[in-house]
Order: sequence, then structure tokens, then C-alpha cells
Amino acid sequence: QVQLQETGGGSVQAGGPLRLPCAVFGYSTASDCMGWFRQPPGKEREGVAVIDDDGSASYADSVKGRFTTTKDHAKGTLYLQMNSLKPDDTAMYYCAADPRPWACPIETLRTRGKYWGQGTQVTVSS
Repeated sequence: QVQLQETGGGSVQAGGPLRLPCAVFGYSTASDCMGWFRQPPGKEREGVAVIDDDGSASYADSVKGRFTTTKDHAKGTLYLQMNSLKPDDTAMYYCAADPRPWACPIETLRTRGKYWGQGTQVTVSS
């Protein structure tokens, strides 16, 4: 059974950093598209970052220059390093993975991603 498990969420002051790991259990992520999404209170889930099978990453405009996503295939873990956090970054953060080659545009992964974690809450106070 495939499982994705996000950890690392919590409360942080504006301007601070936080790193979210997403551990994948049940299969190899080496050829997958993987990504991070978030859902602020009362809003729809939105894309944050996506990374494809060769390690190329792209980011939402709102997080460019502040967030970085990386994959560690040996550990089967996806990471989201978040720096210079803002109150607007407050949300439930989810990771997703999909082995299908066409799934990698961030909007496709958001709407049709095959595997999802349960989410971890990030709260940024001013």
C-alpha cells in the first residue's frame, strides 16, 4: 500500500524558516513527478512547487525565491524548505506523487495526482 506522510509543520514567526519532509512508503519515487500543495483556511487547494523525475523544479509565483523543493531518492523523501515565511503562507500543506509521465504540470498533479498525503499544518504569525 502506497502512503505519503508529511511532517514538520507547526507554528513559526514571520520571517522564520521551516522544513517539511514527505516520506513515501510502498514504492520507489525515482521516476515520479512529486509536488507540494497548500490549502489556506476557507480557500481552495493551490500548487506550491513541483519537481519532475530529473530533479527540475518549478514554483508558484508567491513562493519563488523563498521555497525550495528537493528529492532524496535513497531515503524516499521529498522536502520543502520554506524561508522568509509570511502570514499568507499559513495553510495545510500536502505532498503528492504520480508515476505517470503526463502528470507533472503542477495543475495536472493538483487535479489528477494519484497519491496524496494527509497534510501538515503550517501557521505563520506576524
